[in-house]
Amino acid sequence: MAESFLTEPLSDTSDEFVDEEQWIPYRDRPEWKDIEPIEPNEGPFPVVAIAYSDRFKDVFNYFRAIVIKNEVSNRAFDLTGDALELNPANYTVWQYRRILIKALNKSILNELIFVRRTIEEHPKNYQVWHHRRVLVEWANDPSSELRFTEVMLAQDSKNYHAWQHRQWVLDTFKLFENELQFVERLLEDDIRNNSAWNQRYFVVKQTTGFAEDVISRELTFTTKSLKILCNNESAWNYLRGILSHHPTGLNGHPIVEEFCQFLDGNDCQVPFYLTFLVDRMEETMKSNVTTSLTLLPKADELLQLLATKKDPIRREYWLFLSRHLNSQFAG
Repeated sequence: MAESFLTEPLSDTSDEFVDEEQWIPYRDRPEWKDIEPIEPNEGPFPVVAIAYSDRFKDVFNYFRAIVIKNEVSNRAFDLTGDALELNPANYTVWQYRRILIKALNKSILNELIFVRRTIEEHPKNYQVWHHRRVLVEWANDPSSELRFTEVMLAQDSKNYHAWQHRQWVLDTFKLFENELQFVERLLEDDIRNNSAWNQRYFVVKQTTGFAEDVISRELTFTTKSLKILCNNESAWNYLRGILSHHPTGLNGHPIVEEFCQFLDGNDCQVPFYLTFLVDRMEETMKSNVTTSLTLLPKADELLQLLATKKDPIRREYWLFLSRHLNSQFAG
C-alpha cells in the first residue's frame, strides 16, 4: 500500500489553502447540496458561547455531517483540509483524514508536504506531529525526518515536539550513527542547550549504554565543557546523570577528581559546583559515618555560603538541607 501512495503524482492540489477572497461557503456549493449541515449542540443556555466565524461554522457544520454519514469521498478529504486550516489542533479531523487517506489511496508524499506546511505554521501542535509520525510509519520511510527536525530545531532549539519526533525516528529506524555529531554541533552553537544535553544522554543510553569507556568519554566531554562555562546547570545535570551509572558514584572517578582539583585550584564558587561538593560529602558520609566528623562542618559551611551569598534566592532550601544533614550525621 505504501508504494502506491508514494508513486501517486504530485499534481493533486486538493489540500491547497484557499485565500479568503476566493472562499465559497459550502452551503453555496452545488456539489454539497445533498448534505444537510449539522449545527453544534451547545445546549439551550451555553455558559460561554464561542464566537465562531461564519467560515468556521460553515466548514465544521458540514464536517459533522460527513462524519455522521461516514462519507468516504474526495470532497470529504478536501473538507478536512479546510477544517484543519481553521483548527489544526482538532484530533477528530486528523483522524478522519487518516481514514480517508487509506480508503482513497491518497499519496503519502503529498500528505507529508501538507503536514510539513502545517507544522511550519504551527510547530508546537501535538496533533500535527502525530499525523506526521503515522505517515512515516505507513510509508516505512524516515529518509526526510532527521533533516526536517533539524530545520525545525534551527528555528526553535527547545521545541519539545520536534525533539520527541526525532527521538522516535532515531529509535524506531536505528539511525543513531551521526547523532552525537549533530548534538555536538548544537552545543557548539549554544552550550546551555538543555535539550541537546538531554538528547546526548538519550543517544548514549539507546546505543552503547554506559560501559566504563563510554562513561570516561562522556565525563571528559562534560568536564571540558564545564571548564569553558562552569555556571551551566545543564552540563552539571548531565555530569550527575553519567556518574549515576558508575559504581563510584559522585566520588572516586579519576576524571571527576582531577576536575574538582582544577576547580578548587581556580577558587570556583559557582553554586552548581558547591552543591555538587555538598552532595559528594553526603554520599561519603552515608557510606562511612565516621567521616561526618570532618565532612559535616565543611558541608554546612558550603550550605551557609549558598544561603547567604552565592544563591540567596533559594536561601530557605539551603538552610533546610543544612538542618537535614545535621539531623542525619551530627553526633
